Amino acid sequence: MSVDRDGVRIGEVQVGQRAPFVLIAGPCVIEERDMALRHAEQISAMARRANVPFVFKASYDKANRTSVSSFRGPGLDDGLRILAEVRSEIGVPVITDVHERGDVAAVAEVADVLQVPAFLCRQTDLLLDVCAAGRPVNIKKGQFLSPADALPMVEKARSSGNDAIMVTERGHTFGYQDLVVDYRSLVILRDTGAPVLFDATHSVQQPGAAGHATGGQPEFIPHLARAAVAVGVAGVFMEVHQDPARALSDGSNSLPLHALPSLLDGLCDLDRLTKGTV
Repeated sequence: MSVDRDGVRIGEVQVGQRAPFVLIAGPCVIEERDMALRHAEQISAMARRANVPFVFKASYDKANRTSVSSFRGPGLDDGLRILAEVRSEIGVPVITDVHERGDVAAVAEVADVLQVPAFLCRQTDLLLDVCAAGRPVNIKKGQFLSPADALPMVEKARSSGNDAIMVTERGHTFGYQDLVVDYRSLVILRDTGAPVLFDATHSVQQPGAAGHATGGQPEFIPHLARAAVAVGVAGVFMEVHQDPARALSDGSNSLPLHALPSLLDGLCDLDRLTKGTV
């Protein structure tokens, strides 16, 4: 299968292997309204300064937390109200995870992109319902799948009649409580014909390493992101938080907000060089 030359359109944002890379970024979970709006506004300003197309991400419900007592988010109704406000007030498209088939219709009313979480990418009914909702879809490749396994996954998604499919690499399970990124995957995934994104923050997770929570090695986020852009990805996905130490979810693998501008500058230089625009 050849690479989709047109890519996927998210409002005014074009996502494709030949287009400038897109930033999908935000906190792991919506902690509360003001926090979501503040992060969206600040990340949007940083992306505009770097001339990088931006899509805000945050989850209304994290259904796969390590501990039953971990914070999951505001839930469907309140979470969607906050995402709708981010979309209207900040003027950026939004993407959010969908874990339940019953949520799909409501989420599709608000979100510009529906995302299938990595652990659920093989759930046929959920995948087909999400793809049939009429919105662009980002499928996180499961950390238990080889890149070749993503080809039938995308074919399954497209059987819904939706061609606006993107695939995100987020690292592969490697031994106990660690992930590894095989950069060959970013090339192999192009055979799906879908724009390939790279999740630079979940790739440094150490699942369950903190006992009651996921650990991580955030110092490697910039290095992995730069390597992915050098390969020529269509976009970079990052969890960004103003104060990762106090984040209510995935703080151990989030990029500090203040570190984003300099990283974006370097990624832009690499992207232009890789895609032949310098």
